[in-house]
Amino acid sequence: MSTATVELAAFLRTRRERLDPRDFDLPVRRSRRTPGLRREEVAELAGVSVDYVVRLEQARGLRPSAAVVEALSGALRLTAEERAYFFDLTRQRPRGTGEPATTAVPSLARLVEDLSPLPAMLLNHRFDILAWNGEMARLLLDFGTLPPAQRNAMWLCLLHPEIREYYVDRERVVREGIAHLRAAWAAHPDDPVLTALIAECTSGNAEFARLWAERDVRGTGGGSKVLRHPAAGVIAVDFEVLVPLRDTGQRLMIGRPADDESREALAARA
Repeated sequence: MSTATVELAAFLRTRRERLDPRDFDLPVRRSRRTPGLRREEVAELAGVSVDYVVRLEQARGLRPSAAVVEALSGALRLTAEERAYFFDLTRQRPRGTGEPATTAVPSLARLVEDLSPLPAMLLNHRFDILAWNGEMARLLLDFGTLPPAQRNAMWLCLLHPEIREYYVDRERVVREGIAHLRAAWAAHPDDPVLTALIAECTSGNAEFARLWAERDVRGTGGGSKVLRHPAAGVIAVDFEVLVPLRDTGQRLMIGRPADDESREALAARA
């Protein structure tokens, strides 16, 4: 039984159990002993057999077609990110070719430097930090002082003694990071380094293990974070994440002060 098959079963169960029957005009009977929709209700909404849904949720080796994935995605009201994750778990979404990026493409590394004075860094799908400029080092950490194995945004957020206390809304930041990582894992299930990172975080950090088990999925994108900067004080930073068309295995993260006070505080640190 493959890891993807087991994960698919758990993912479908959690998505089914979070649904409210009242949103589907279904009766809420006292006999409902578990939350969410029943399997037969999902089967009817998706136009598949109840036995098929049961076998999927019991990880009994089925590989749904793209049409079935689409139908179940609609029945379970999956978000765009969850739908993509579902397609990845069933190997129905086209995959890229080539080895995962482990070094920065030179032109992108130069772009990271050219983006100064905006803080910028280059990541791969595992959230390994491949390149960064001085502004990003001053904003977060001089990644050059770390062993290469620790230059990973998820590892730093969870386990680095300074960075783990950096975020004012730590629960949200960690939750979103894990949701990004889960999407990356489904898209790259054969990456042993990514699998090892997830195993290390799951066994070594109760917070990660708890949030990973919730199976939230989110595509990589922009957002905002409020930081407790040791020199600039509390500052708010907006981040954008861009994926180059020619090098889709790498992601460019660019930060900008979210307000005038944060801009002034960061300028004083330049």
